[in-house]
Amino acid sequence: MTTTKRAHSERDELLTVRQVLAELGGVSRDTFYEWRERRVAPPCFRLPNGHLRVRRGDLLDWLDAHRDGAA
Repeated sequence: MTTTKRAHSERDELLTVRQVLAELGGVSRDTFYEWRERRVAPPCFRLPNGHLRVRRGDLLDWLDAHRDGAA
């Protein structure tokens, strides 16, 4: 697999809420769901079984947008 394809597939990885919370340094589940209610959380989608997932690339883009000094 080429580096570009690997990077693309890593960005497409589906993360559980628990994994997202760990990536965010231990943000609480309550805080994450509050962000979702306020529509400021990273983009999520619900699987047919009702579980939420976040694409790693969407999380990375969301983090970049919230970096200090971001326009």
